[in-house]
Parts: sequence; C-alpha cells; structure tokens
Amino acid sequence: MKKVGQRIHGHTVEPIYAFDHIVVPVGSKVTGEVTKIDGLSNGKRTLAALNADFTPVRKVEVAFDELVLPNGKVFSLHTHVTPGSGQVLQLVTAANPKEKKNAVKDAASEKVSQAKRQAHQQWDSAMKQVTAPGKIRRLERYGESQSPVHRQFIPAGTVYFAELDEPLDFGNEVMTVSMASSMAGDLSEGHVVHALLVTPLSSATAKRGEKVEAVLSQPLMDGTNLILPEGSRLKGTVKQAAPARRMKKNGQLRIAFSEIIPPDGVEQKVVTTLEGVQAGKNANVKLDAEGGAEATTSKTRYLGTAISLGLAMASAGHDDHDHHADAGNGSGNGVAGGLGGFKLVGMVVGALVRSRAFGTTMGAYGAAVSVYTNFMARGLEVEFPKNTAMQIGIGTREATKPADPAEAQPPVPSPSAAVESPQQALEAASR
Repeated sequence: MKKVGQRIHGHTVEPIYAFDHIVVPVGSKVTGEVTKIDGLSNGKRTLAALNADFTPVRKVEVAFDELVLPNGKVFSLHTHVTPGSGQVLQLVTAANPKEKKNAVKDAASEKVSQAKRQAHQQWDSAMKQVTAPGKIRRLERYGESQSPVHRQFIPAGTVYFAELDEPLDFGNEVMTVSMASSMAGDLSEGHVVHALLVTPLSSATAKRGEKVEAVLSQPLMDGTNLILPEGSRLKGTVKQAAPARRMKKNGQLRIAFSEIIPPDGVEQKVVTTLEGVQAGKNANVKLDAEGGAEATTSKTRYLGTAISLGLAMASAGHDDHDHHADAGNGSGNGVAGGLGGFKLVGMVVGALVRSRAFGTTMGAYGAAVSVYTNFMARGLEVEFPKNTAMQIGIGTREATKPADPAEAQPPVPSPSAAVESPQQALEAASR
C-alpha cells in the first residue's frame, strides 16, 4: 500500500443472479482503488515501537468502480465495502453427524453432503483465479514483516463484500406460462440454499433471541424446476451466543432460520442448519454437526510459547569458568533474549550490547508476552459481517401462513435482470 488512489484488481468469487438468471459469472474482473488509509494514534505507535515495529499496520479502505464480464461487457460501479470484510477467507463446512436416525435421514444427509462438496469445489475453483505469491516470495514477505520497518500489503486472496449503491441494468425478460409452470418444485428435506447474511453478527454482541435475516443469493433449483428464486428471504433468531473471555476462552454463536419468504410473500415454516459459511482464516472458525459456530485457537501457540520459553532459558544461562567464556555467553545470551523480546532488532542489539542482564530481561519479557498472548488473554470472537456467504440446509417443511403485509414484497411478474442493493453484494478477491 502506497497512497490513496492506488488501483487494485480482483475477480468475483461468487456468481450474481437476478431471480433465476445468472448475470455476473464467477471470475468477472473488477477494479477499484484505495479510498482511505487511516492514521495511527500515539498510543498504538508507542505500543508497536515497544515491540520493535516502527511501521504498524494501518486500516485500508477500498471501493470498486468497474466490472468487466467474461464477454467483454463493461459496467461502471458505485459501491461501498461492508465493514468487517477485507480478509483472507476460507469456506468452512459443518462436521457430519456421527449417527443417522433412519433411512430418510441418511438420504437427506447424503444430499446435503453432496451440496457441501459442490460448494467447496466451486469455492476452490474461484480462488484458483487468484494469483498468490509463490513459497519463496511468501517466505520473503514473512521475513520482511518481522523487521522493524516493512511495507504493508493487501494479501492476494483478500475477499471484500462490496454492495452496489446503484442497480446494474441487464434488461428484462417476460415470464411466460411455461416458465411460470416450471416454478413448482417441492421444498423438501435435503436441499441446501446459498444466502447472504443481512444482519451482521458477532459473538461479542449477539443476544439469544435476537432476530436474524438473510437473503438467497442463488435460486434453488430441482432440475429444471425453480423452487425458490434469488431474493427470497430467510428469517430466524440467535439460539446461542457466548462472548470470548479471558484465559483464551473463544466465542460461540448458533443461529437458526425458521421461515422462508419468497417474493410472492407466502411464508413457509422450515427447520434449518448452518452447513457452511465463509470465515476469516485467522479466526479459525469451525462448525459443529448442528451448525453452531465456534472460534478455535491455533495449535501453533504451543510451539510459539515453547520457542519463547526456550529463548528465555538460553538468555539466562551462564558459564563462570573464565572471563572469555563469560563474555561469549553474554553475547549469546543477548542475541537469544533480544530475539525473544524484540524480534530481529532485539537480536541485533543483543549481539552488540553483549550483556547478560539485557539478554535475561528481554528473554523474560518475550516469554511473558508469549504466555499471556497465547494462554491468558481474551479469546477470539466469531465474526460474520453483513453479506457473509452461507450455505443453509433445509429440513422438513411445516405449516405455511401468509407473511405480514407490512413485510411482504410486491409480486414479481417477471424476473428483472437488475442487480439490486442491498440484497446482493459483489464479492471480489484481490489478485
């Protein structure tokens, strides 16, 4: 990142539909620019400097202004990026239940498993278009990030949820009798729908019973029959929410949708589970067999803490046999302690100072910080920003009732090919 106005390039990683027609395929090119680079407070600068980081990461805001379809057609865009997006994401799917109750459940479960595998394949195929740096380049960037002065990058594969401020016009299509007759699919158990979260959720702030809403981003088809068009709404509640706590207790979040409302406004009662969700790789979110989300702590914390403790022990070691041995240990102790306490700059200073006291102090500091960060600090929260993509499994349909007239949407006589905001979001991965 160099300056405001710097151009960025990416691809769409989710298709965009209008009613039952795809209008923006996966892999369409998008371009935008950096719109803002936030400054840093004196407090953050001081804390970073104490850890030998003189170029701490700044928050970067972007916007996208051009879309190019695979056929070469160009659209001008006006967008705003959803707060909380701009991370390297992965598709997390729920664990399969260990026991299945009966043959009907087995068949439905297999259908859901196939849908989850297909979603993984589609995600992997979309992300293959991202030109990520090779292993050597990644190693170089990691080494640079550990130095006291380093550049800031937007990693390849960073995903942004960019909402359209104005609709895109792809024309209109008149619904014929044959098209209308094909909309007769049965919403039965075993279907998986693709949806975008309308209500942003965080385990830190969510409350049990809180209303949650999502919107279908892709139509649900059964062969050639349309069951639910894009734009159908899902309504539900938060079933469980637990914020992160000290001692690395991570946050938990469970949501369930109980109603589906197609554009005609006829509400359908359903039983659902969260089968898949896009989540930040650093958050290490996992889904259980019932669709509950929980942040997990990486096991590398044990290795990192062990290394810090090892460096602390090495920095405290000494040899009293003679002056030359003591001087040599002082240098080695300073290097080990400085590396544990202040990374590369600490290692260099430790080698120059040749002080056992310096090495011991820095080693103890590094070990203490590592133990606190990995085992005593507050755990990770489950964060789902607005427009997070989800795969939701549909259970057995129950009784239906008309939707609240105040909430019902007007009937849709024909599938308009305009992409409306905020029901759809342009999801792009930087390359």
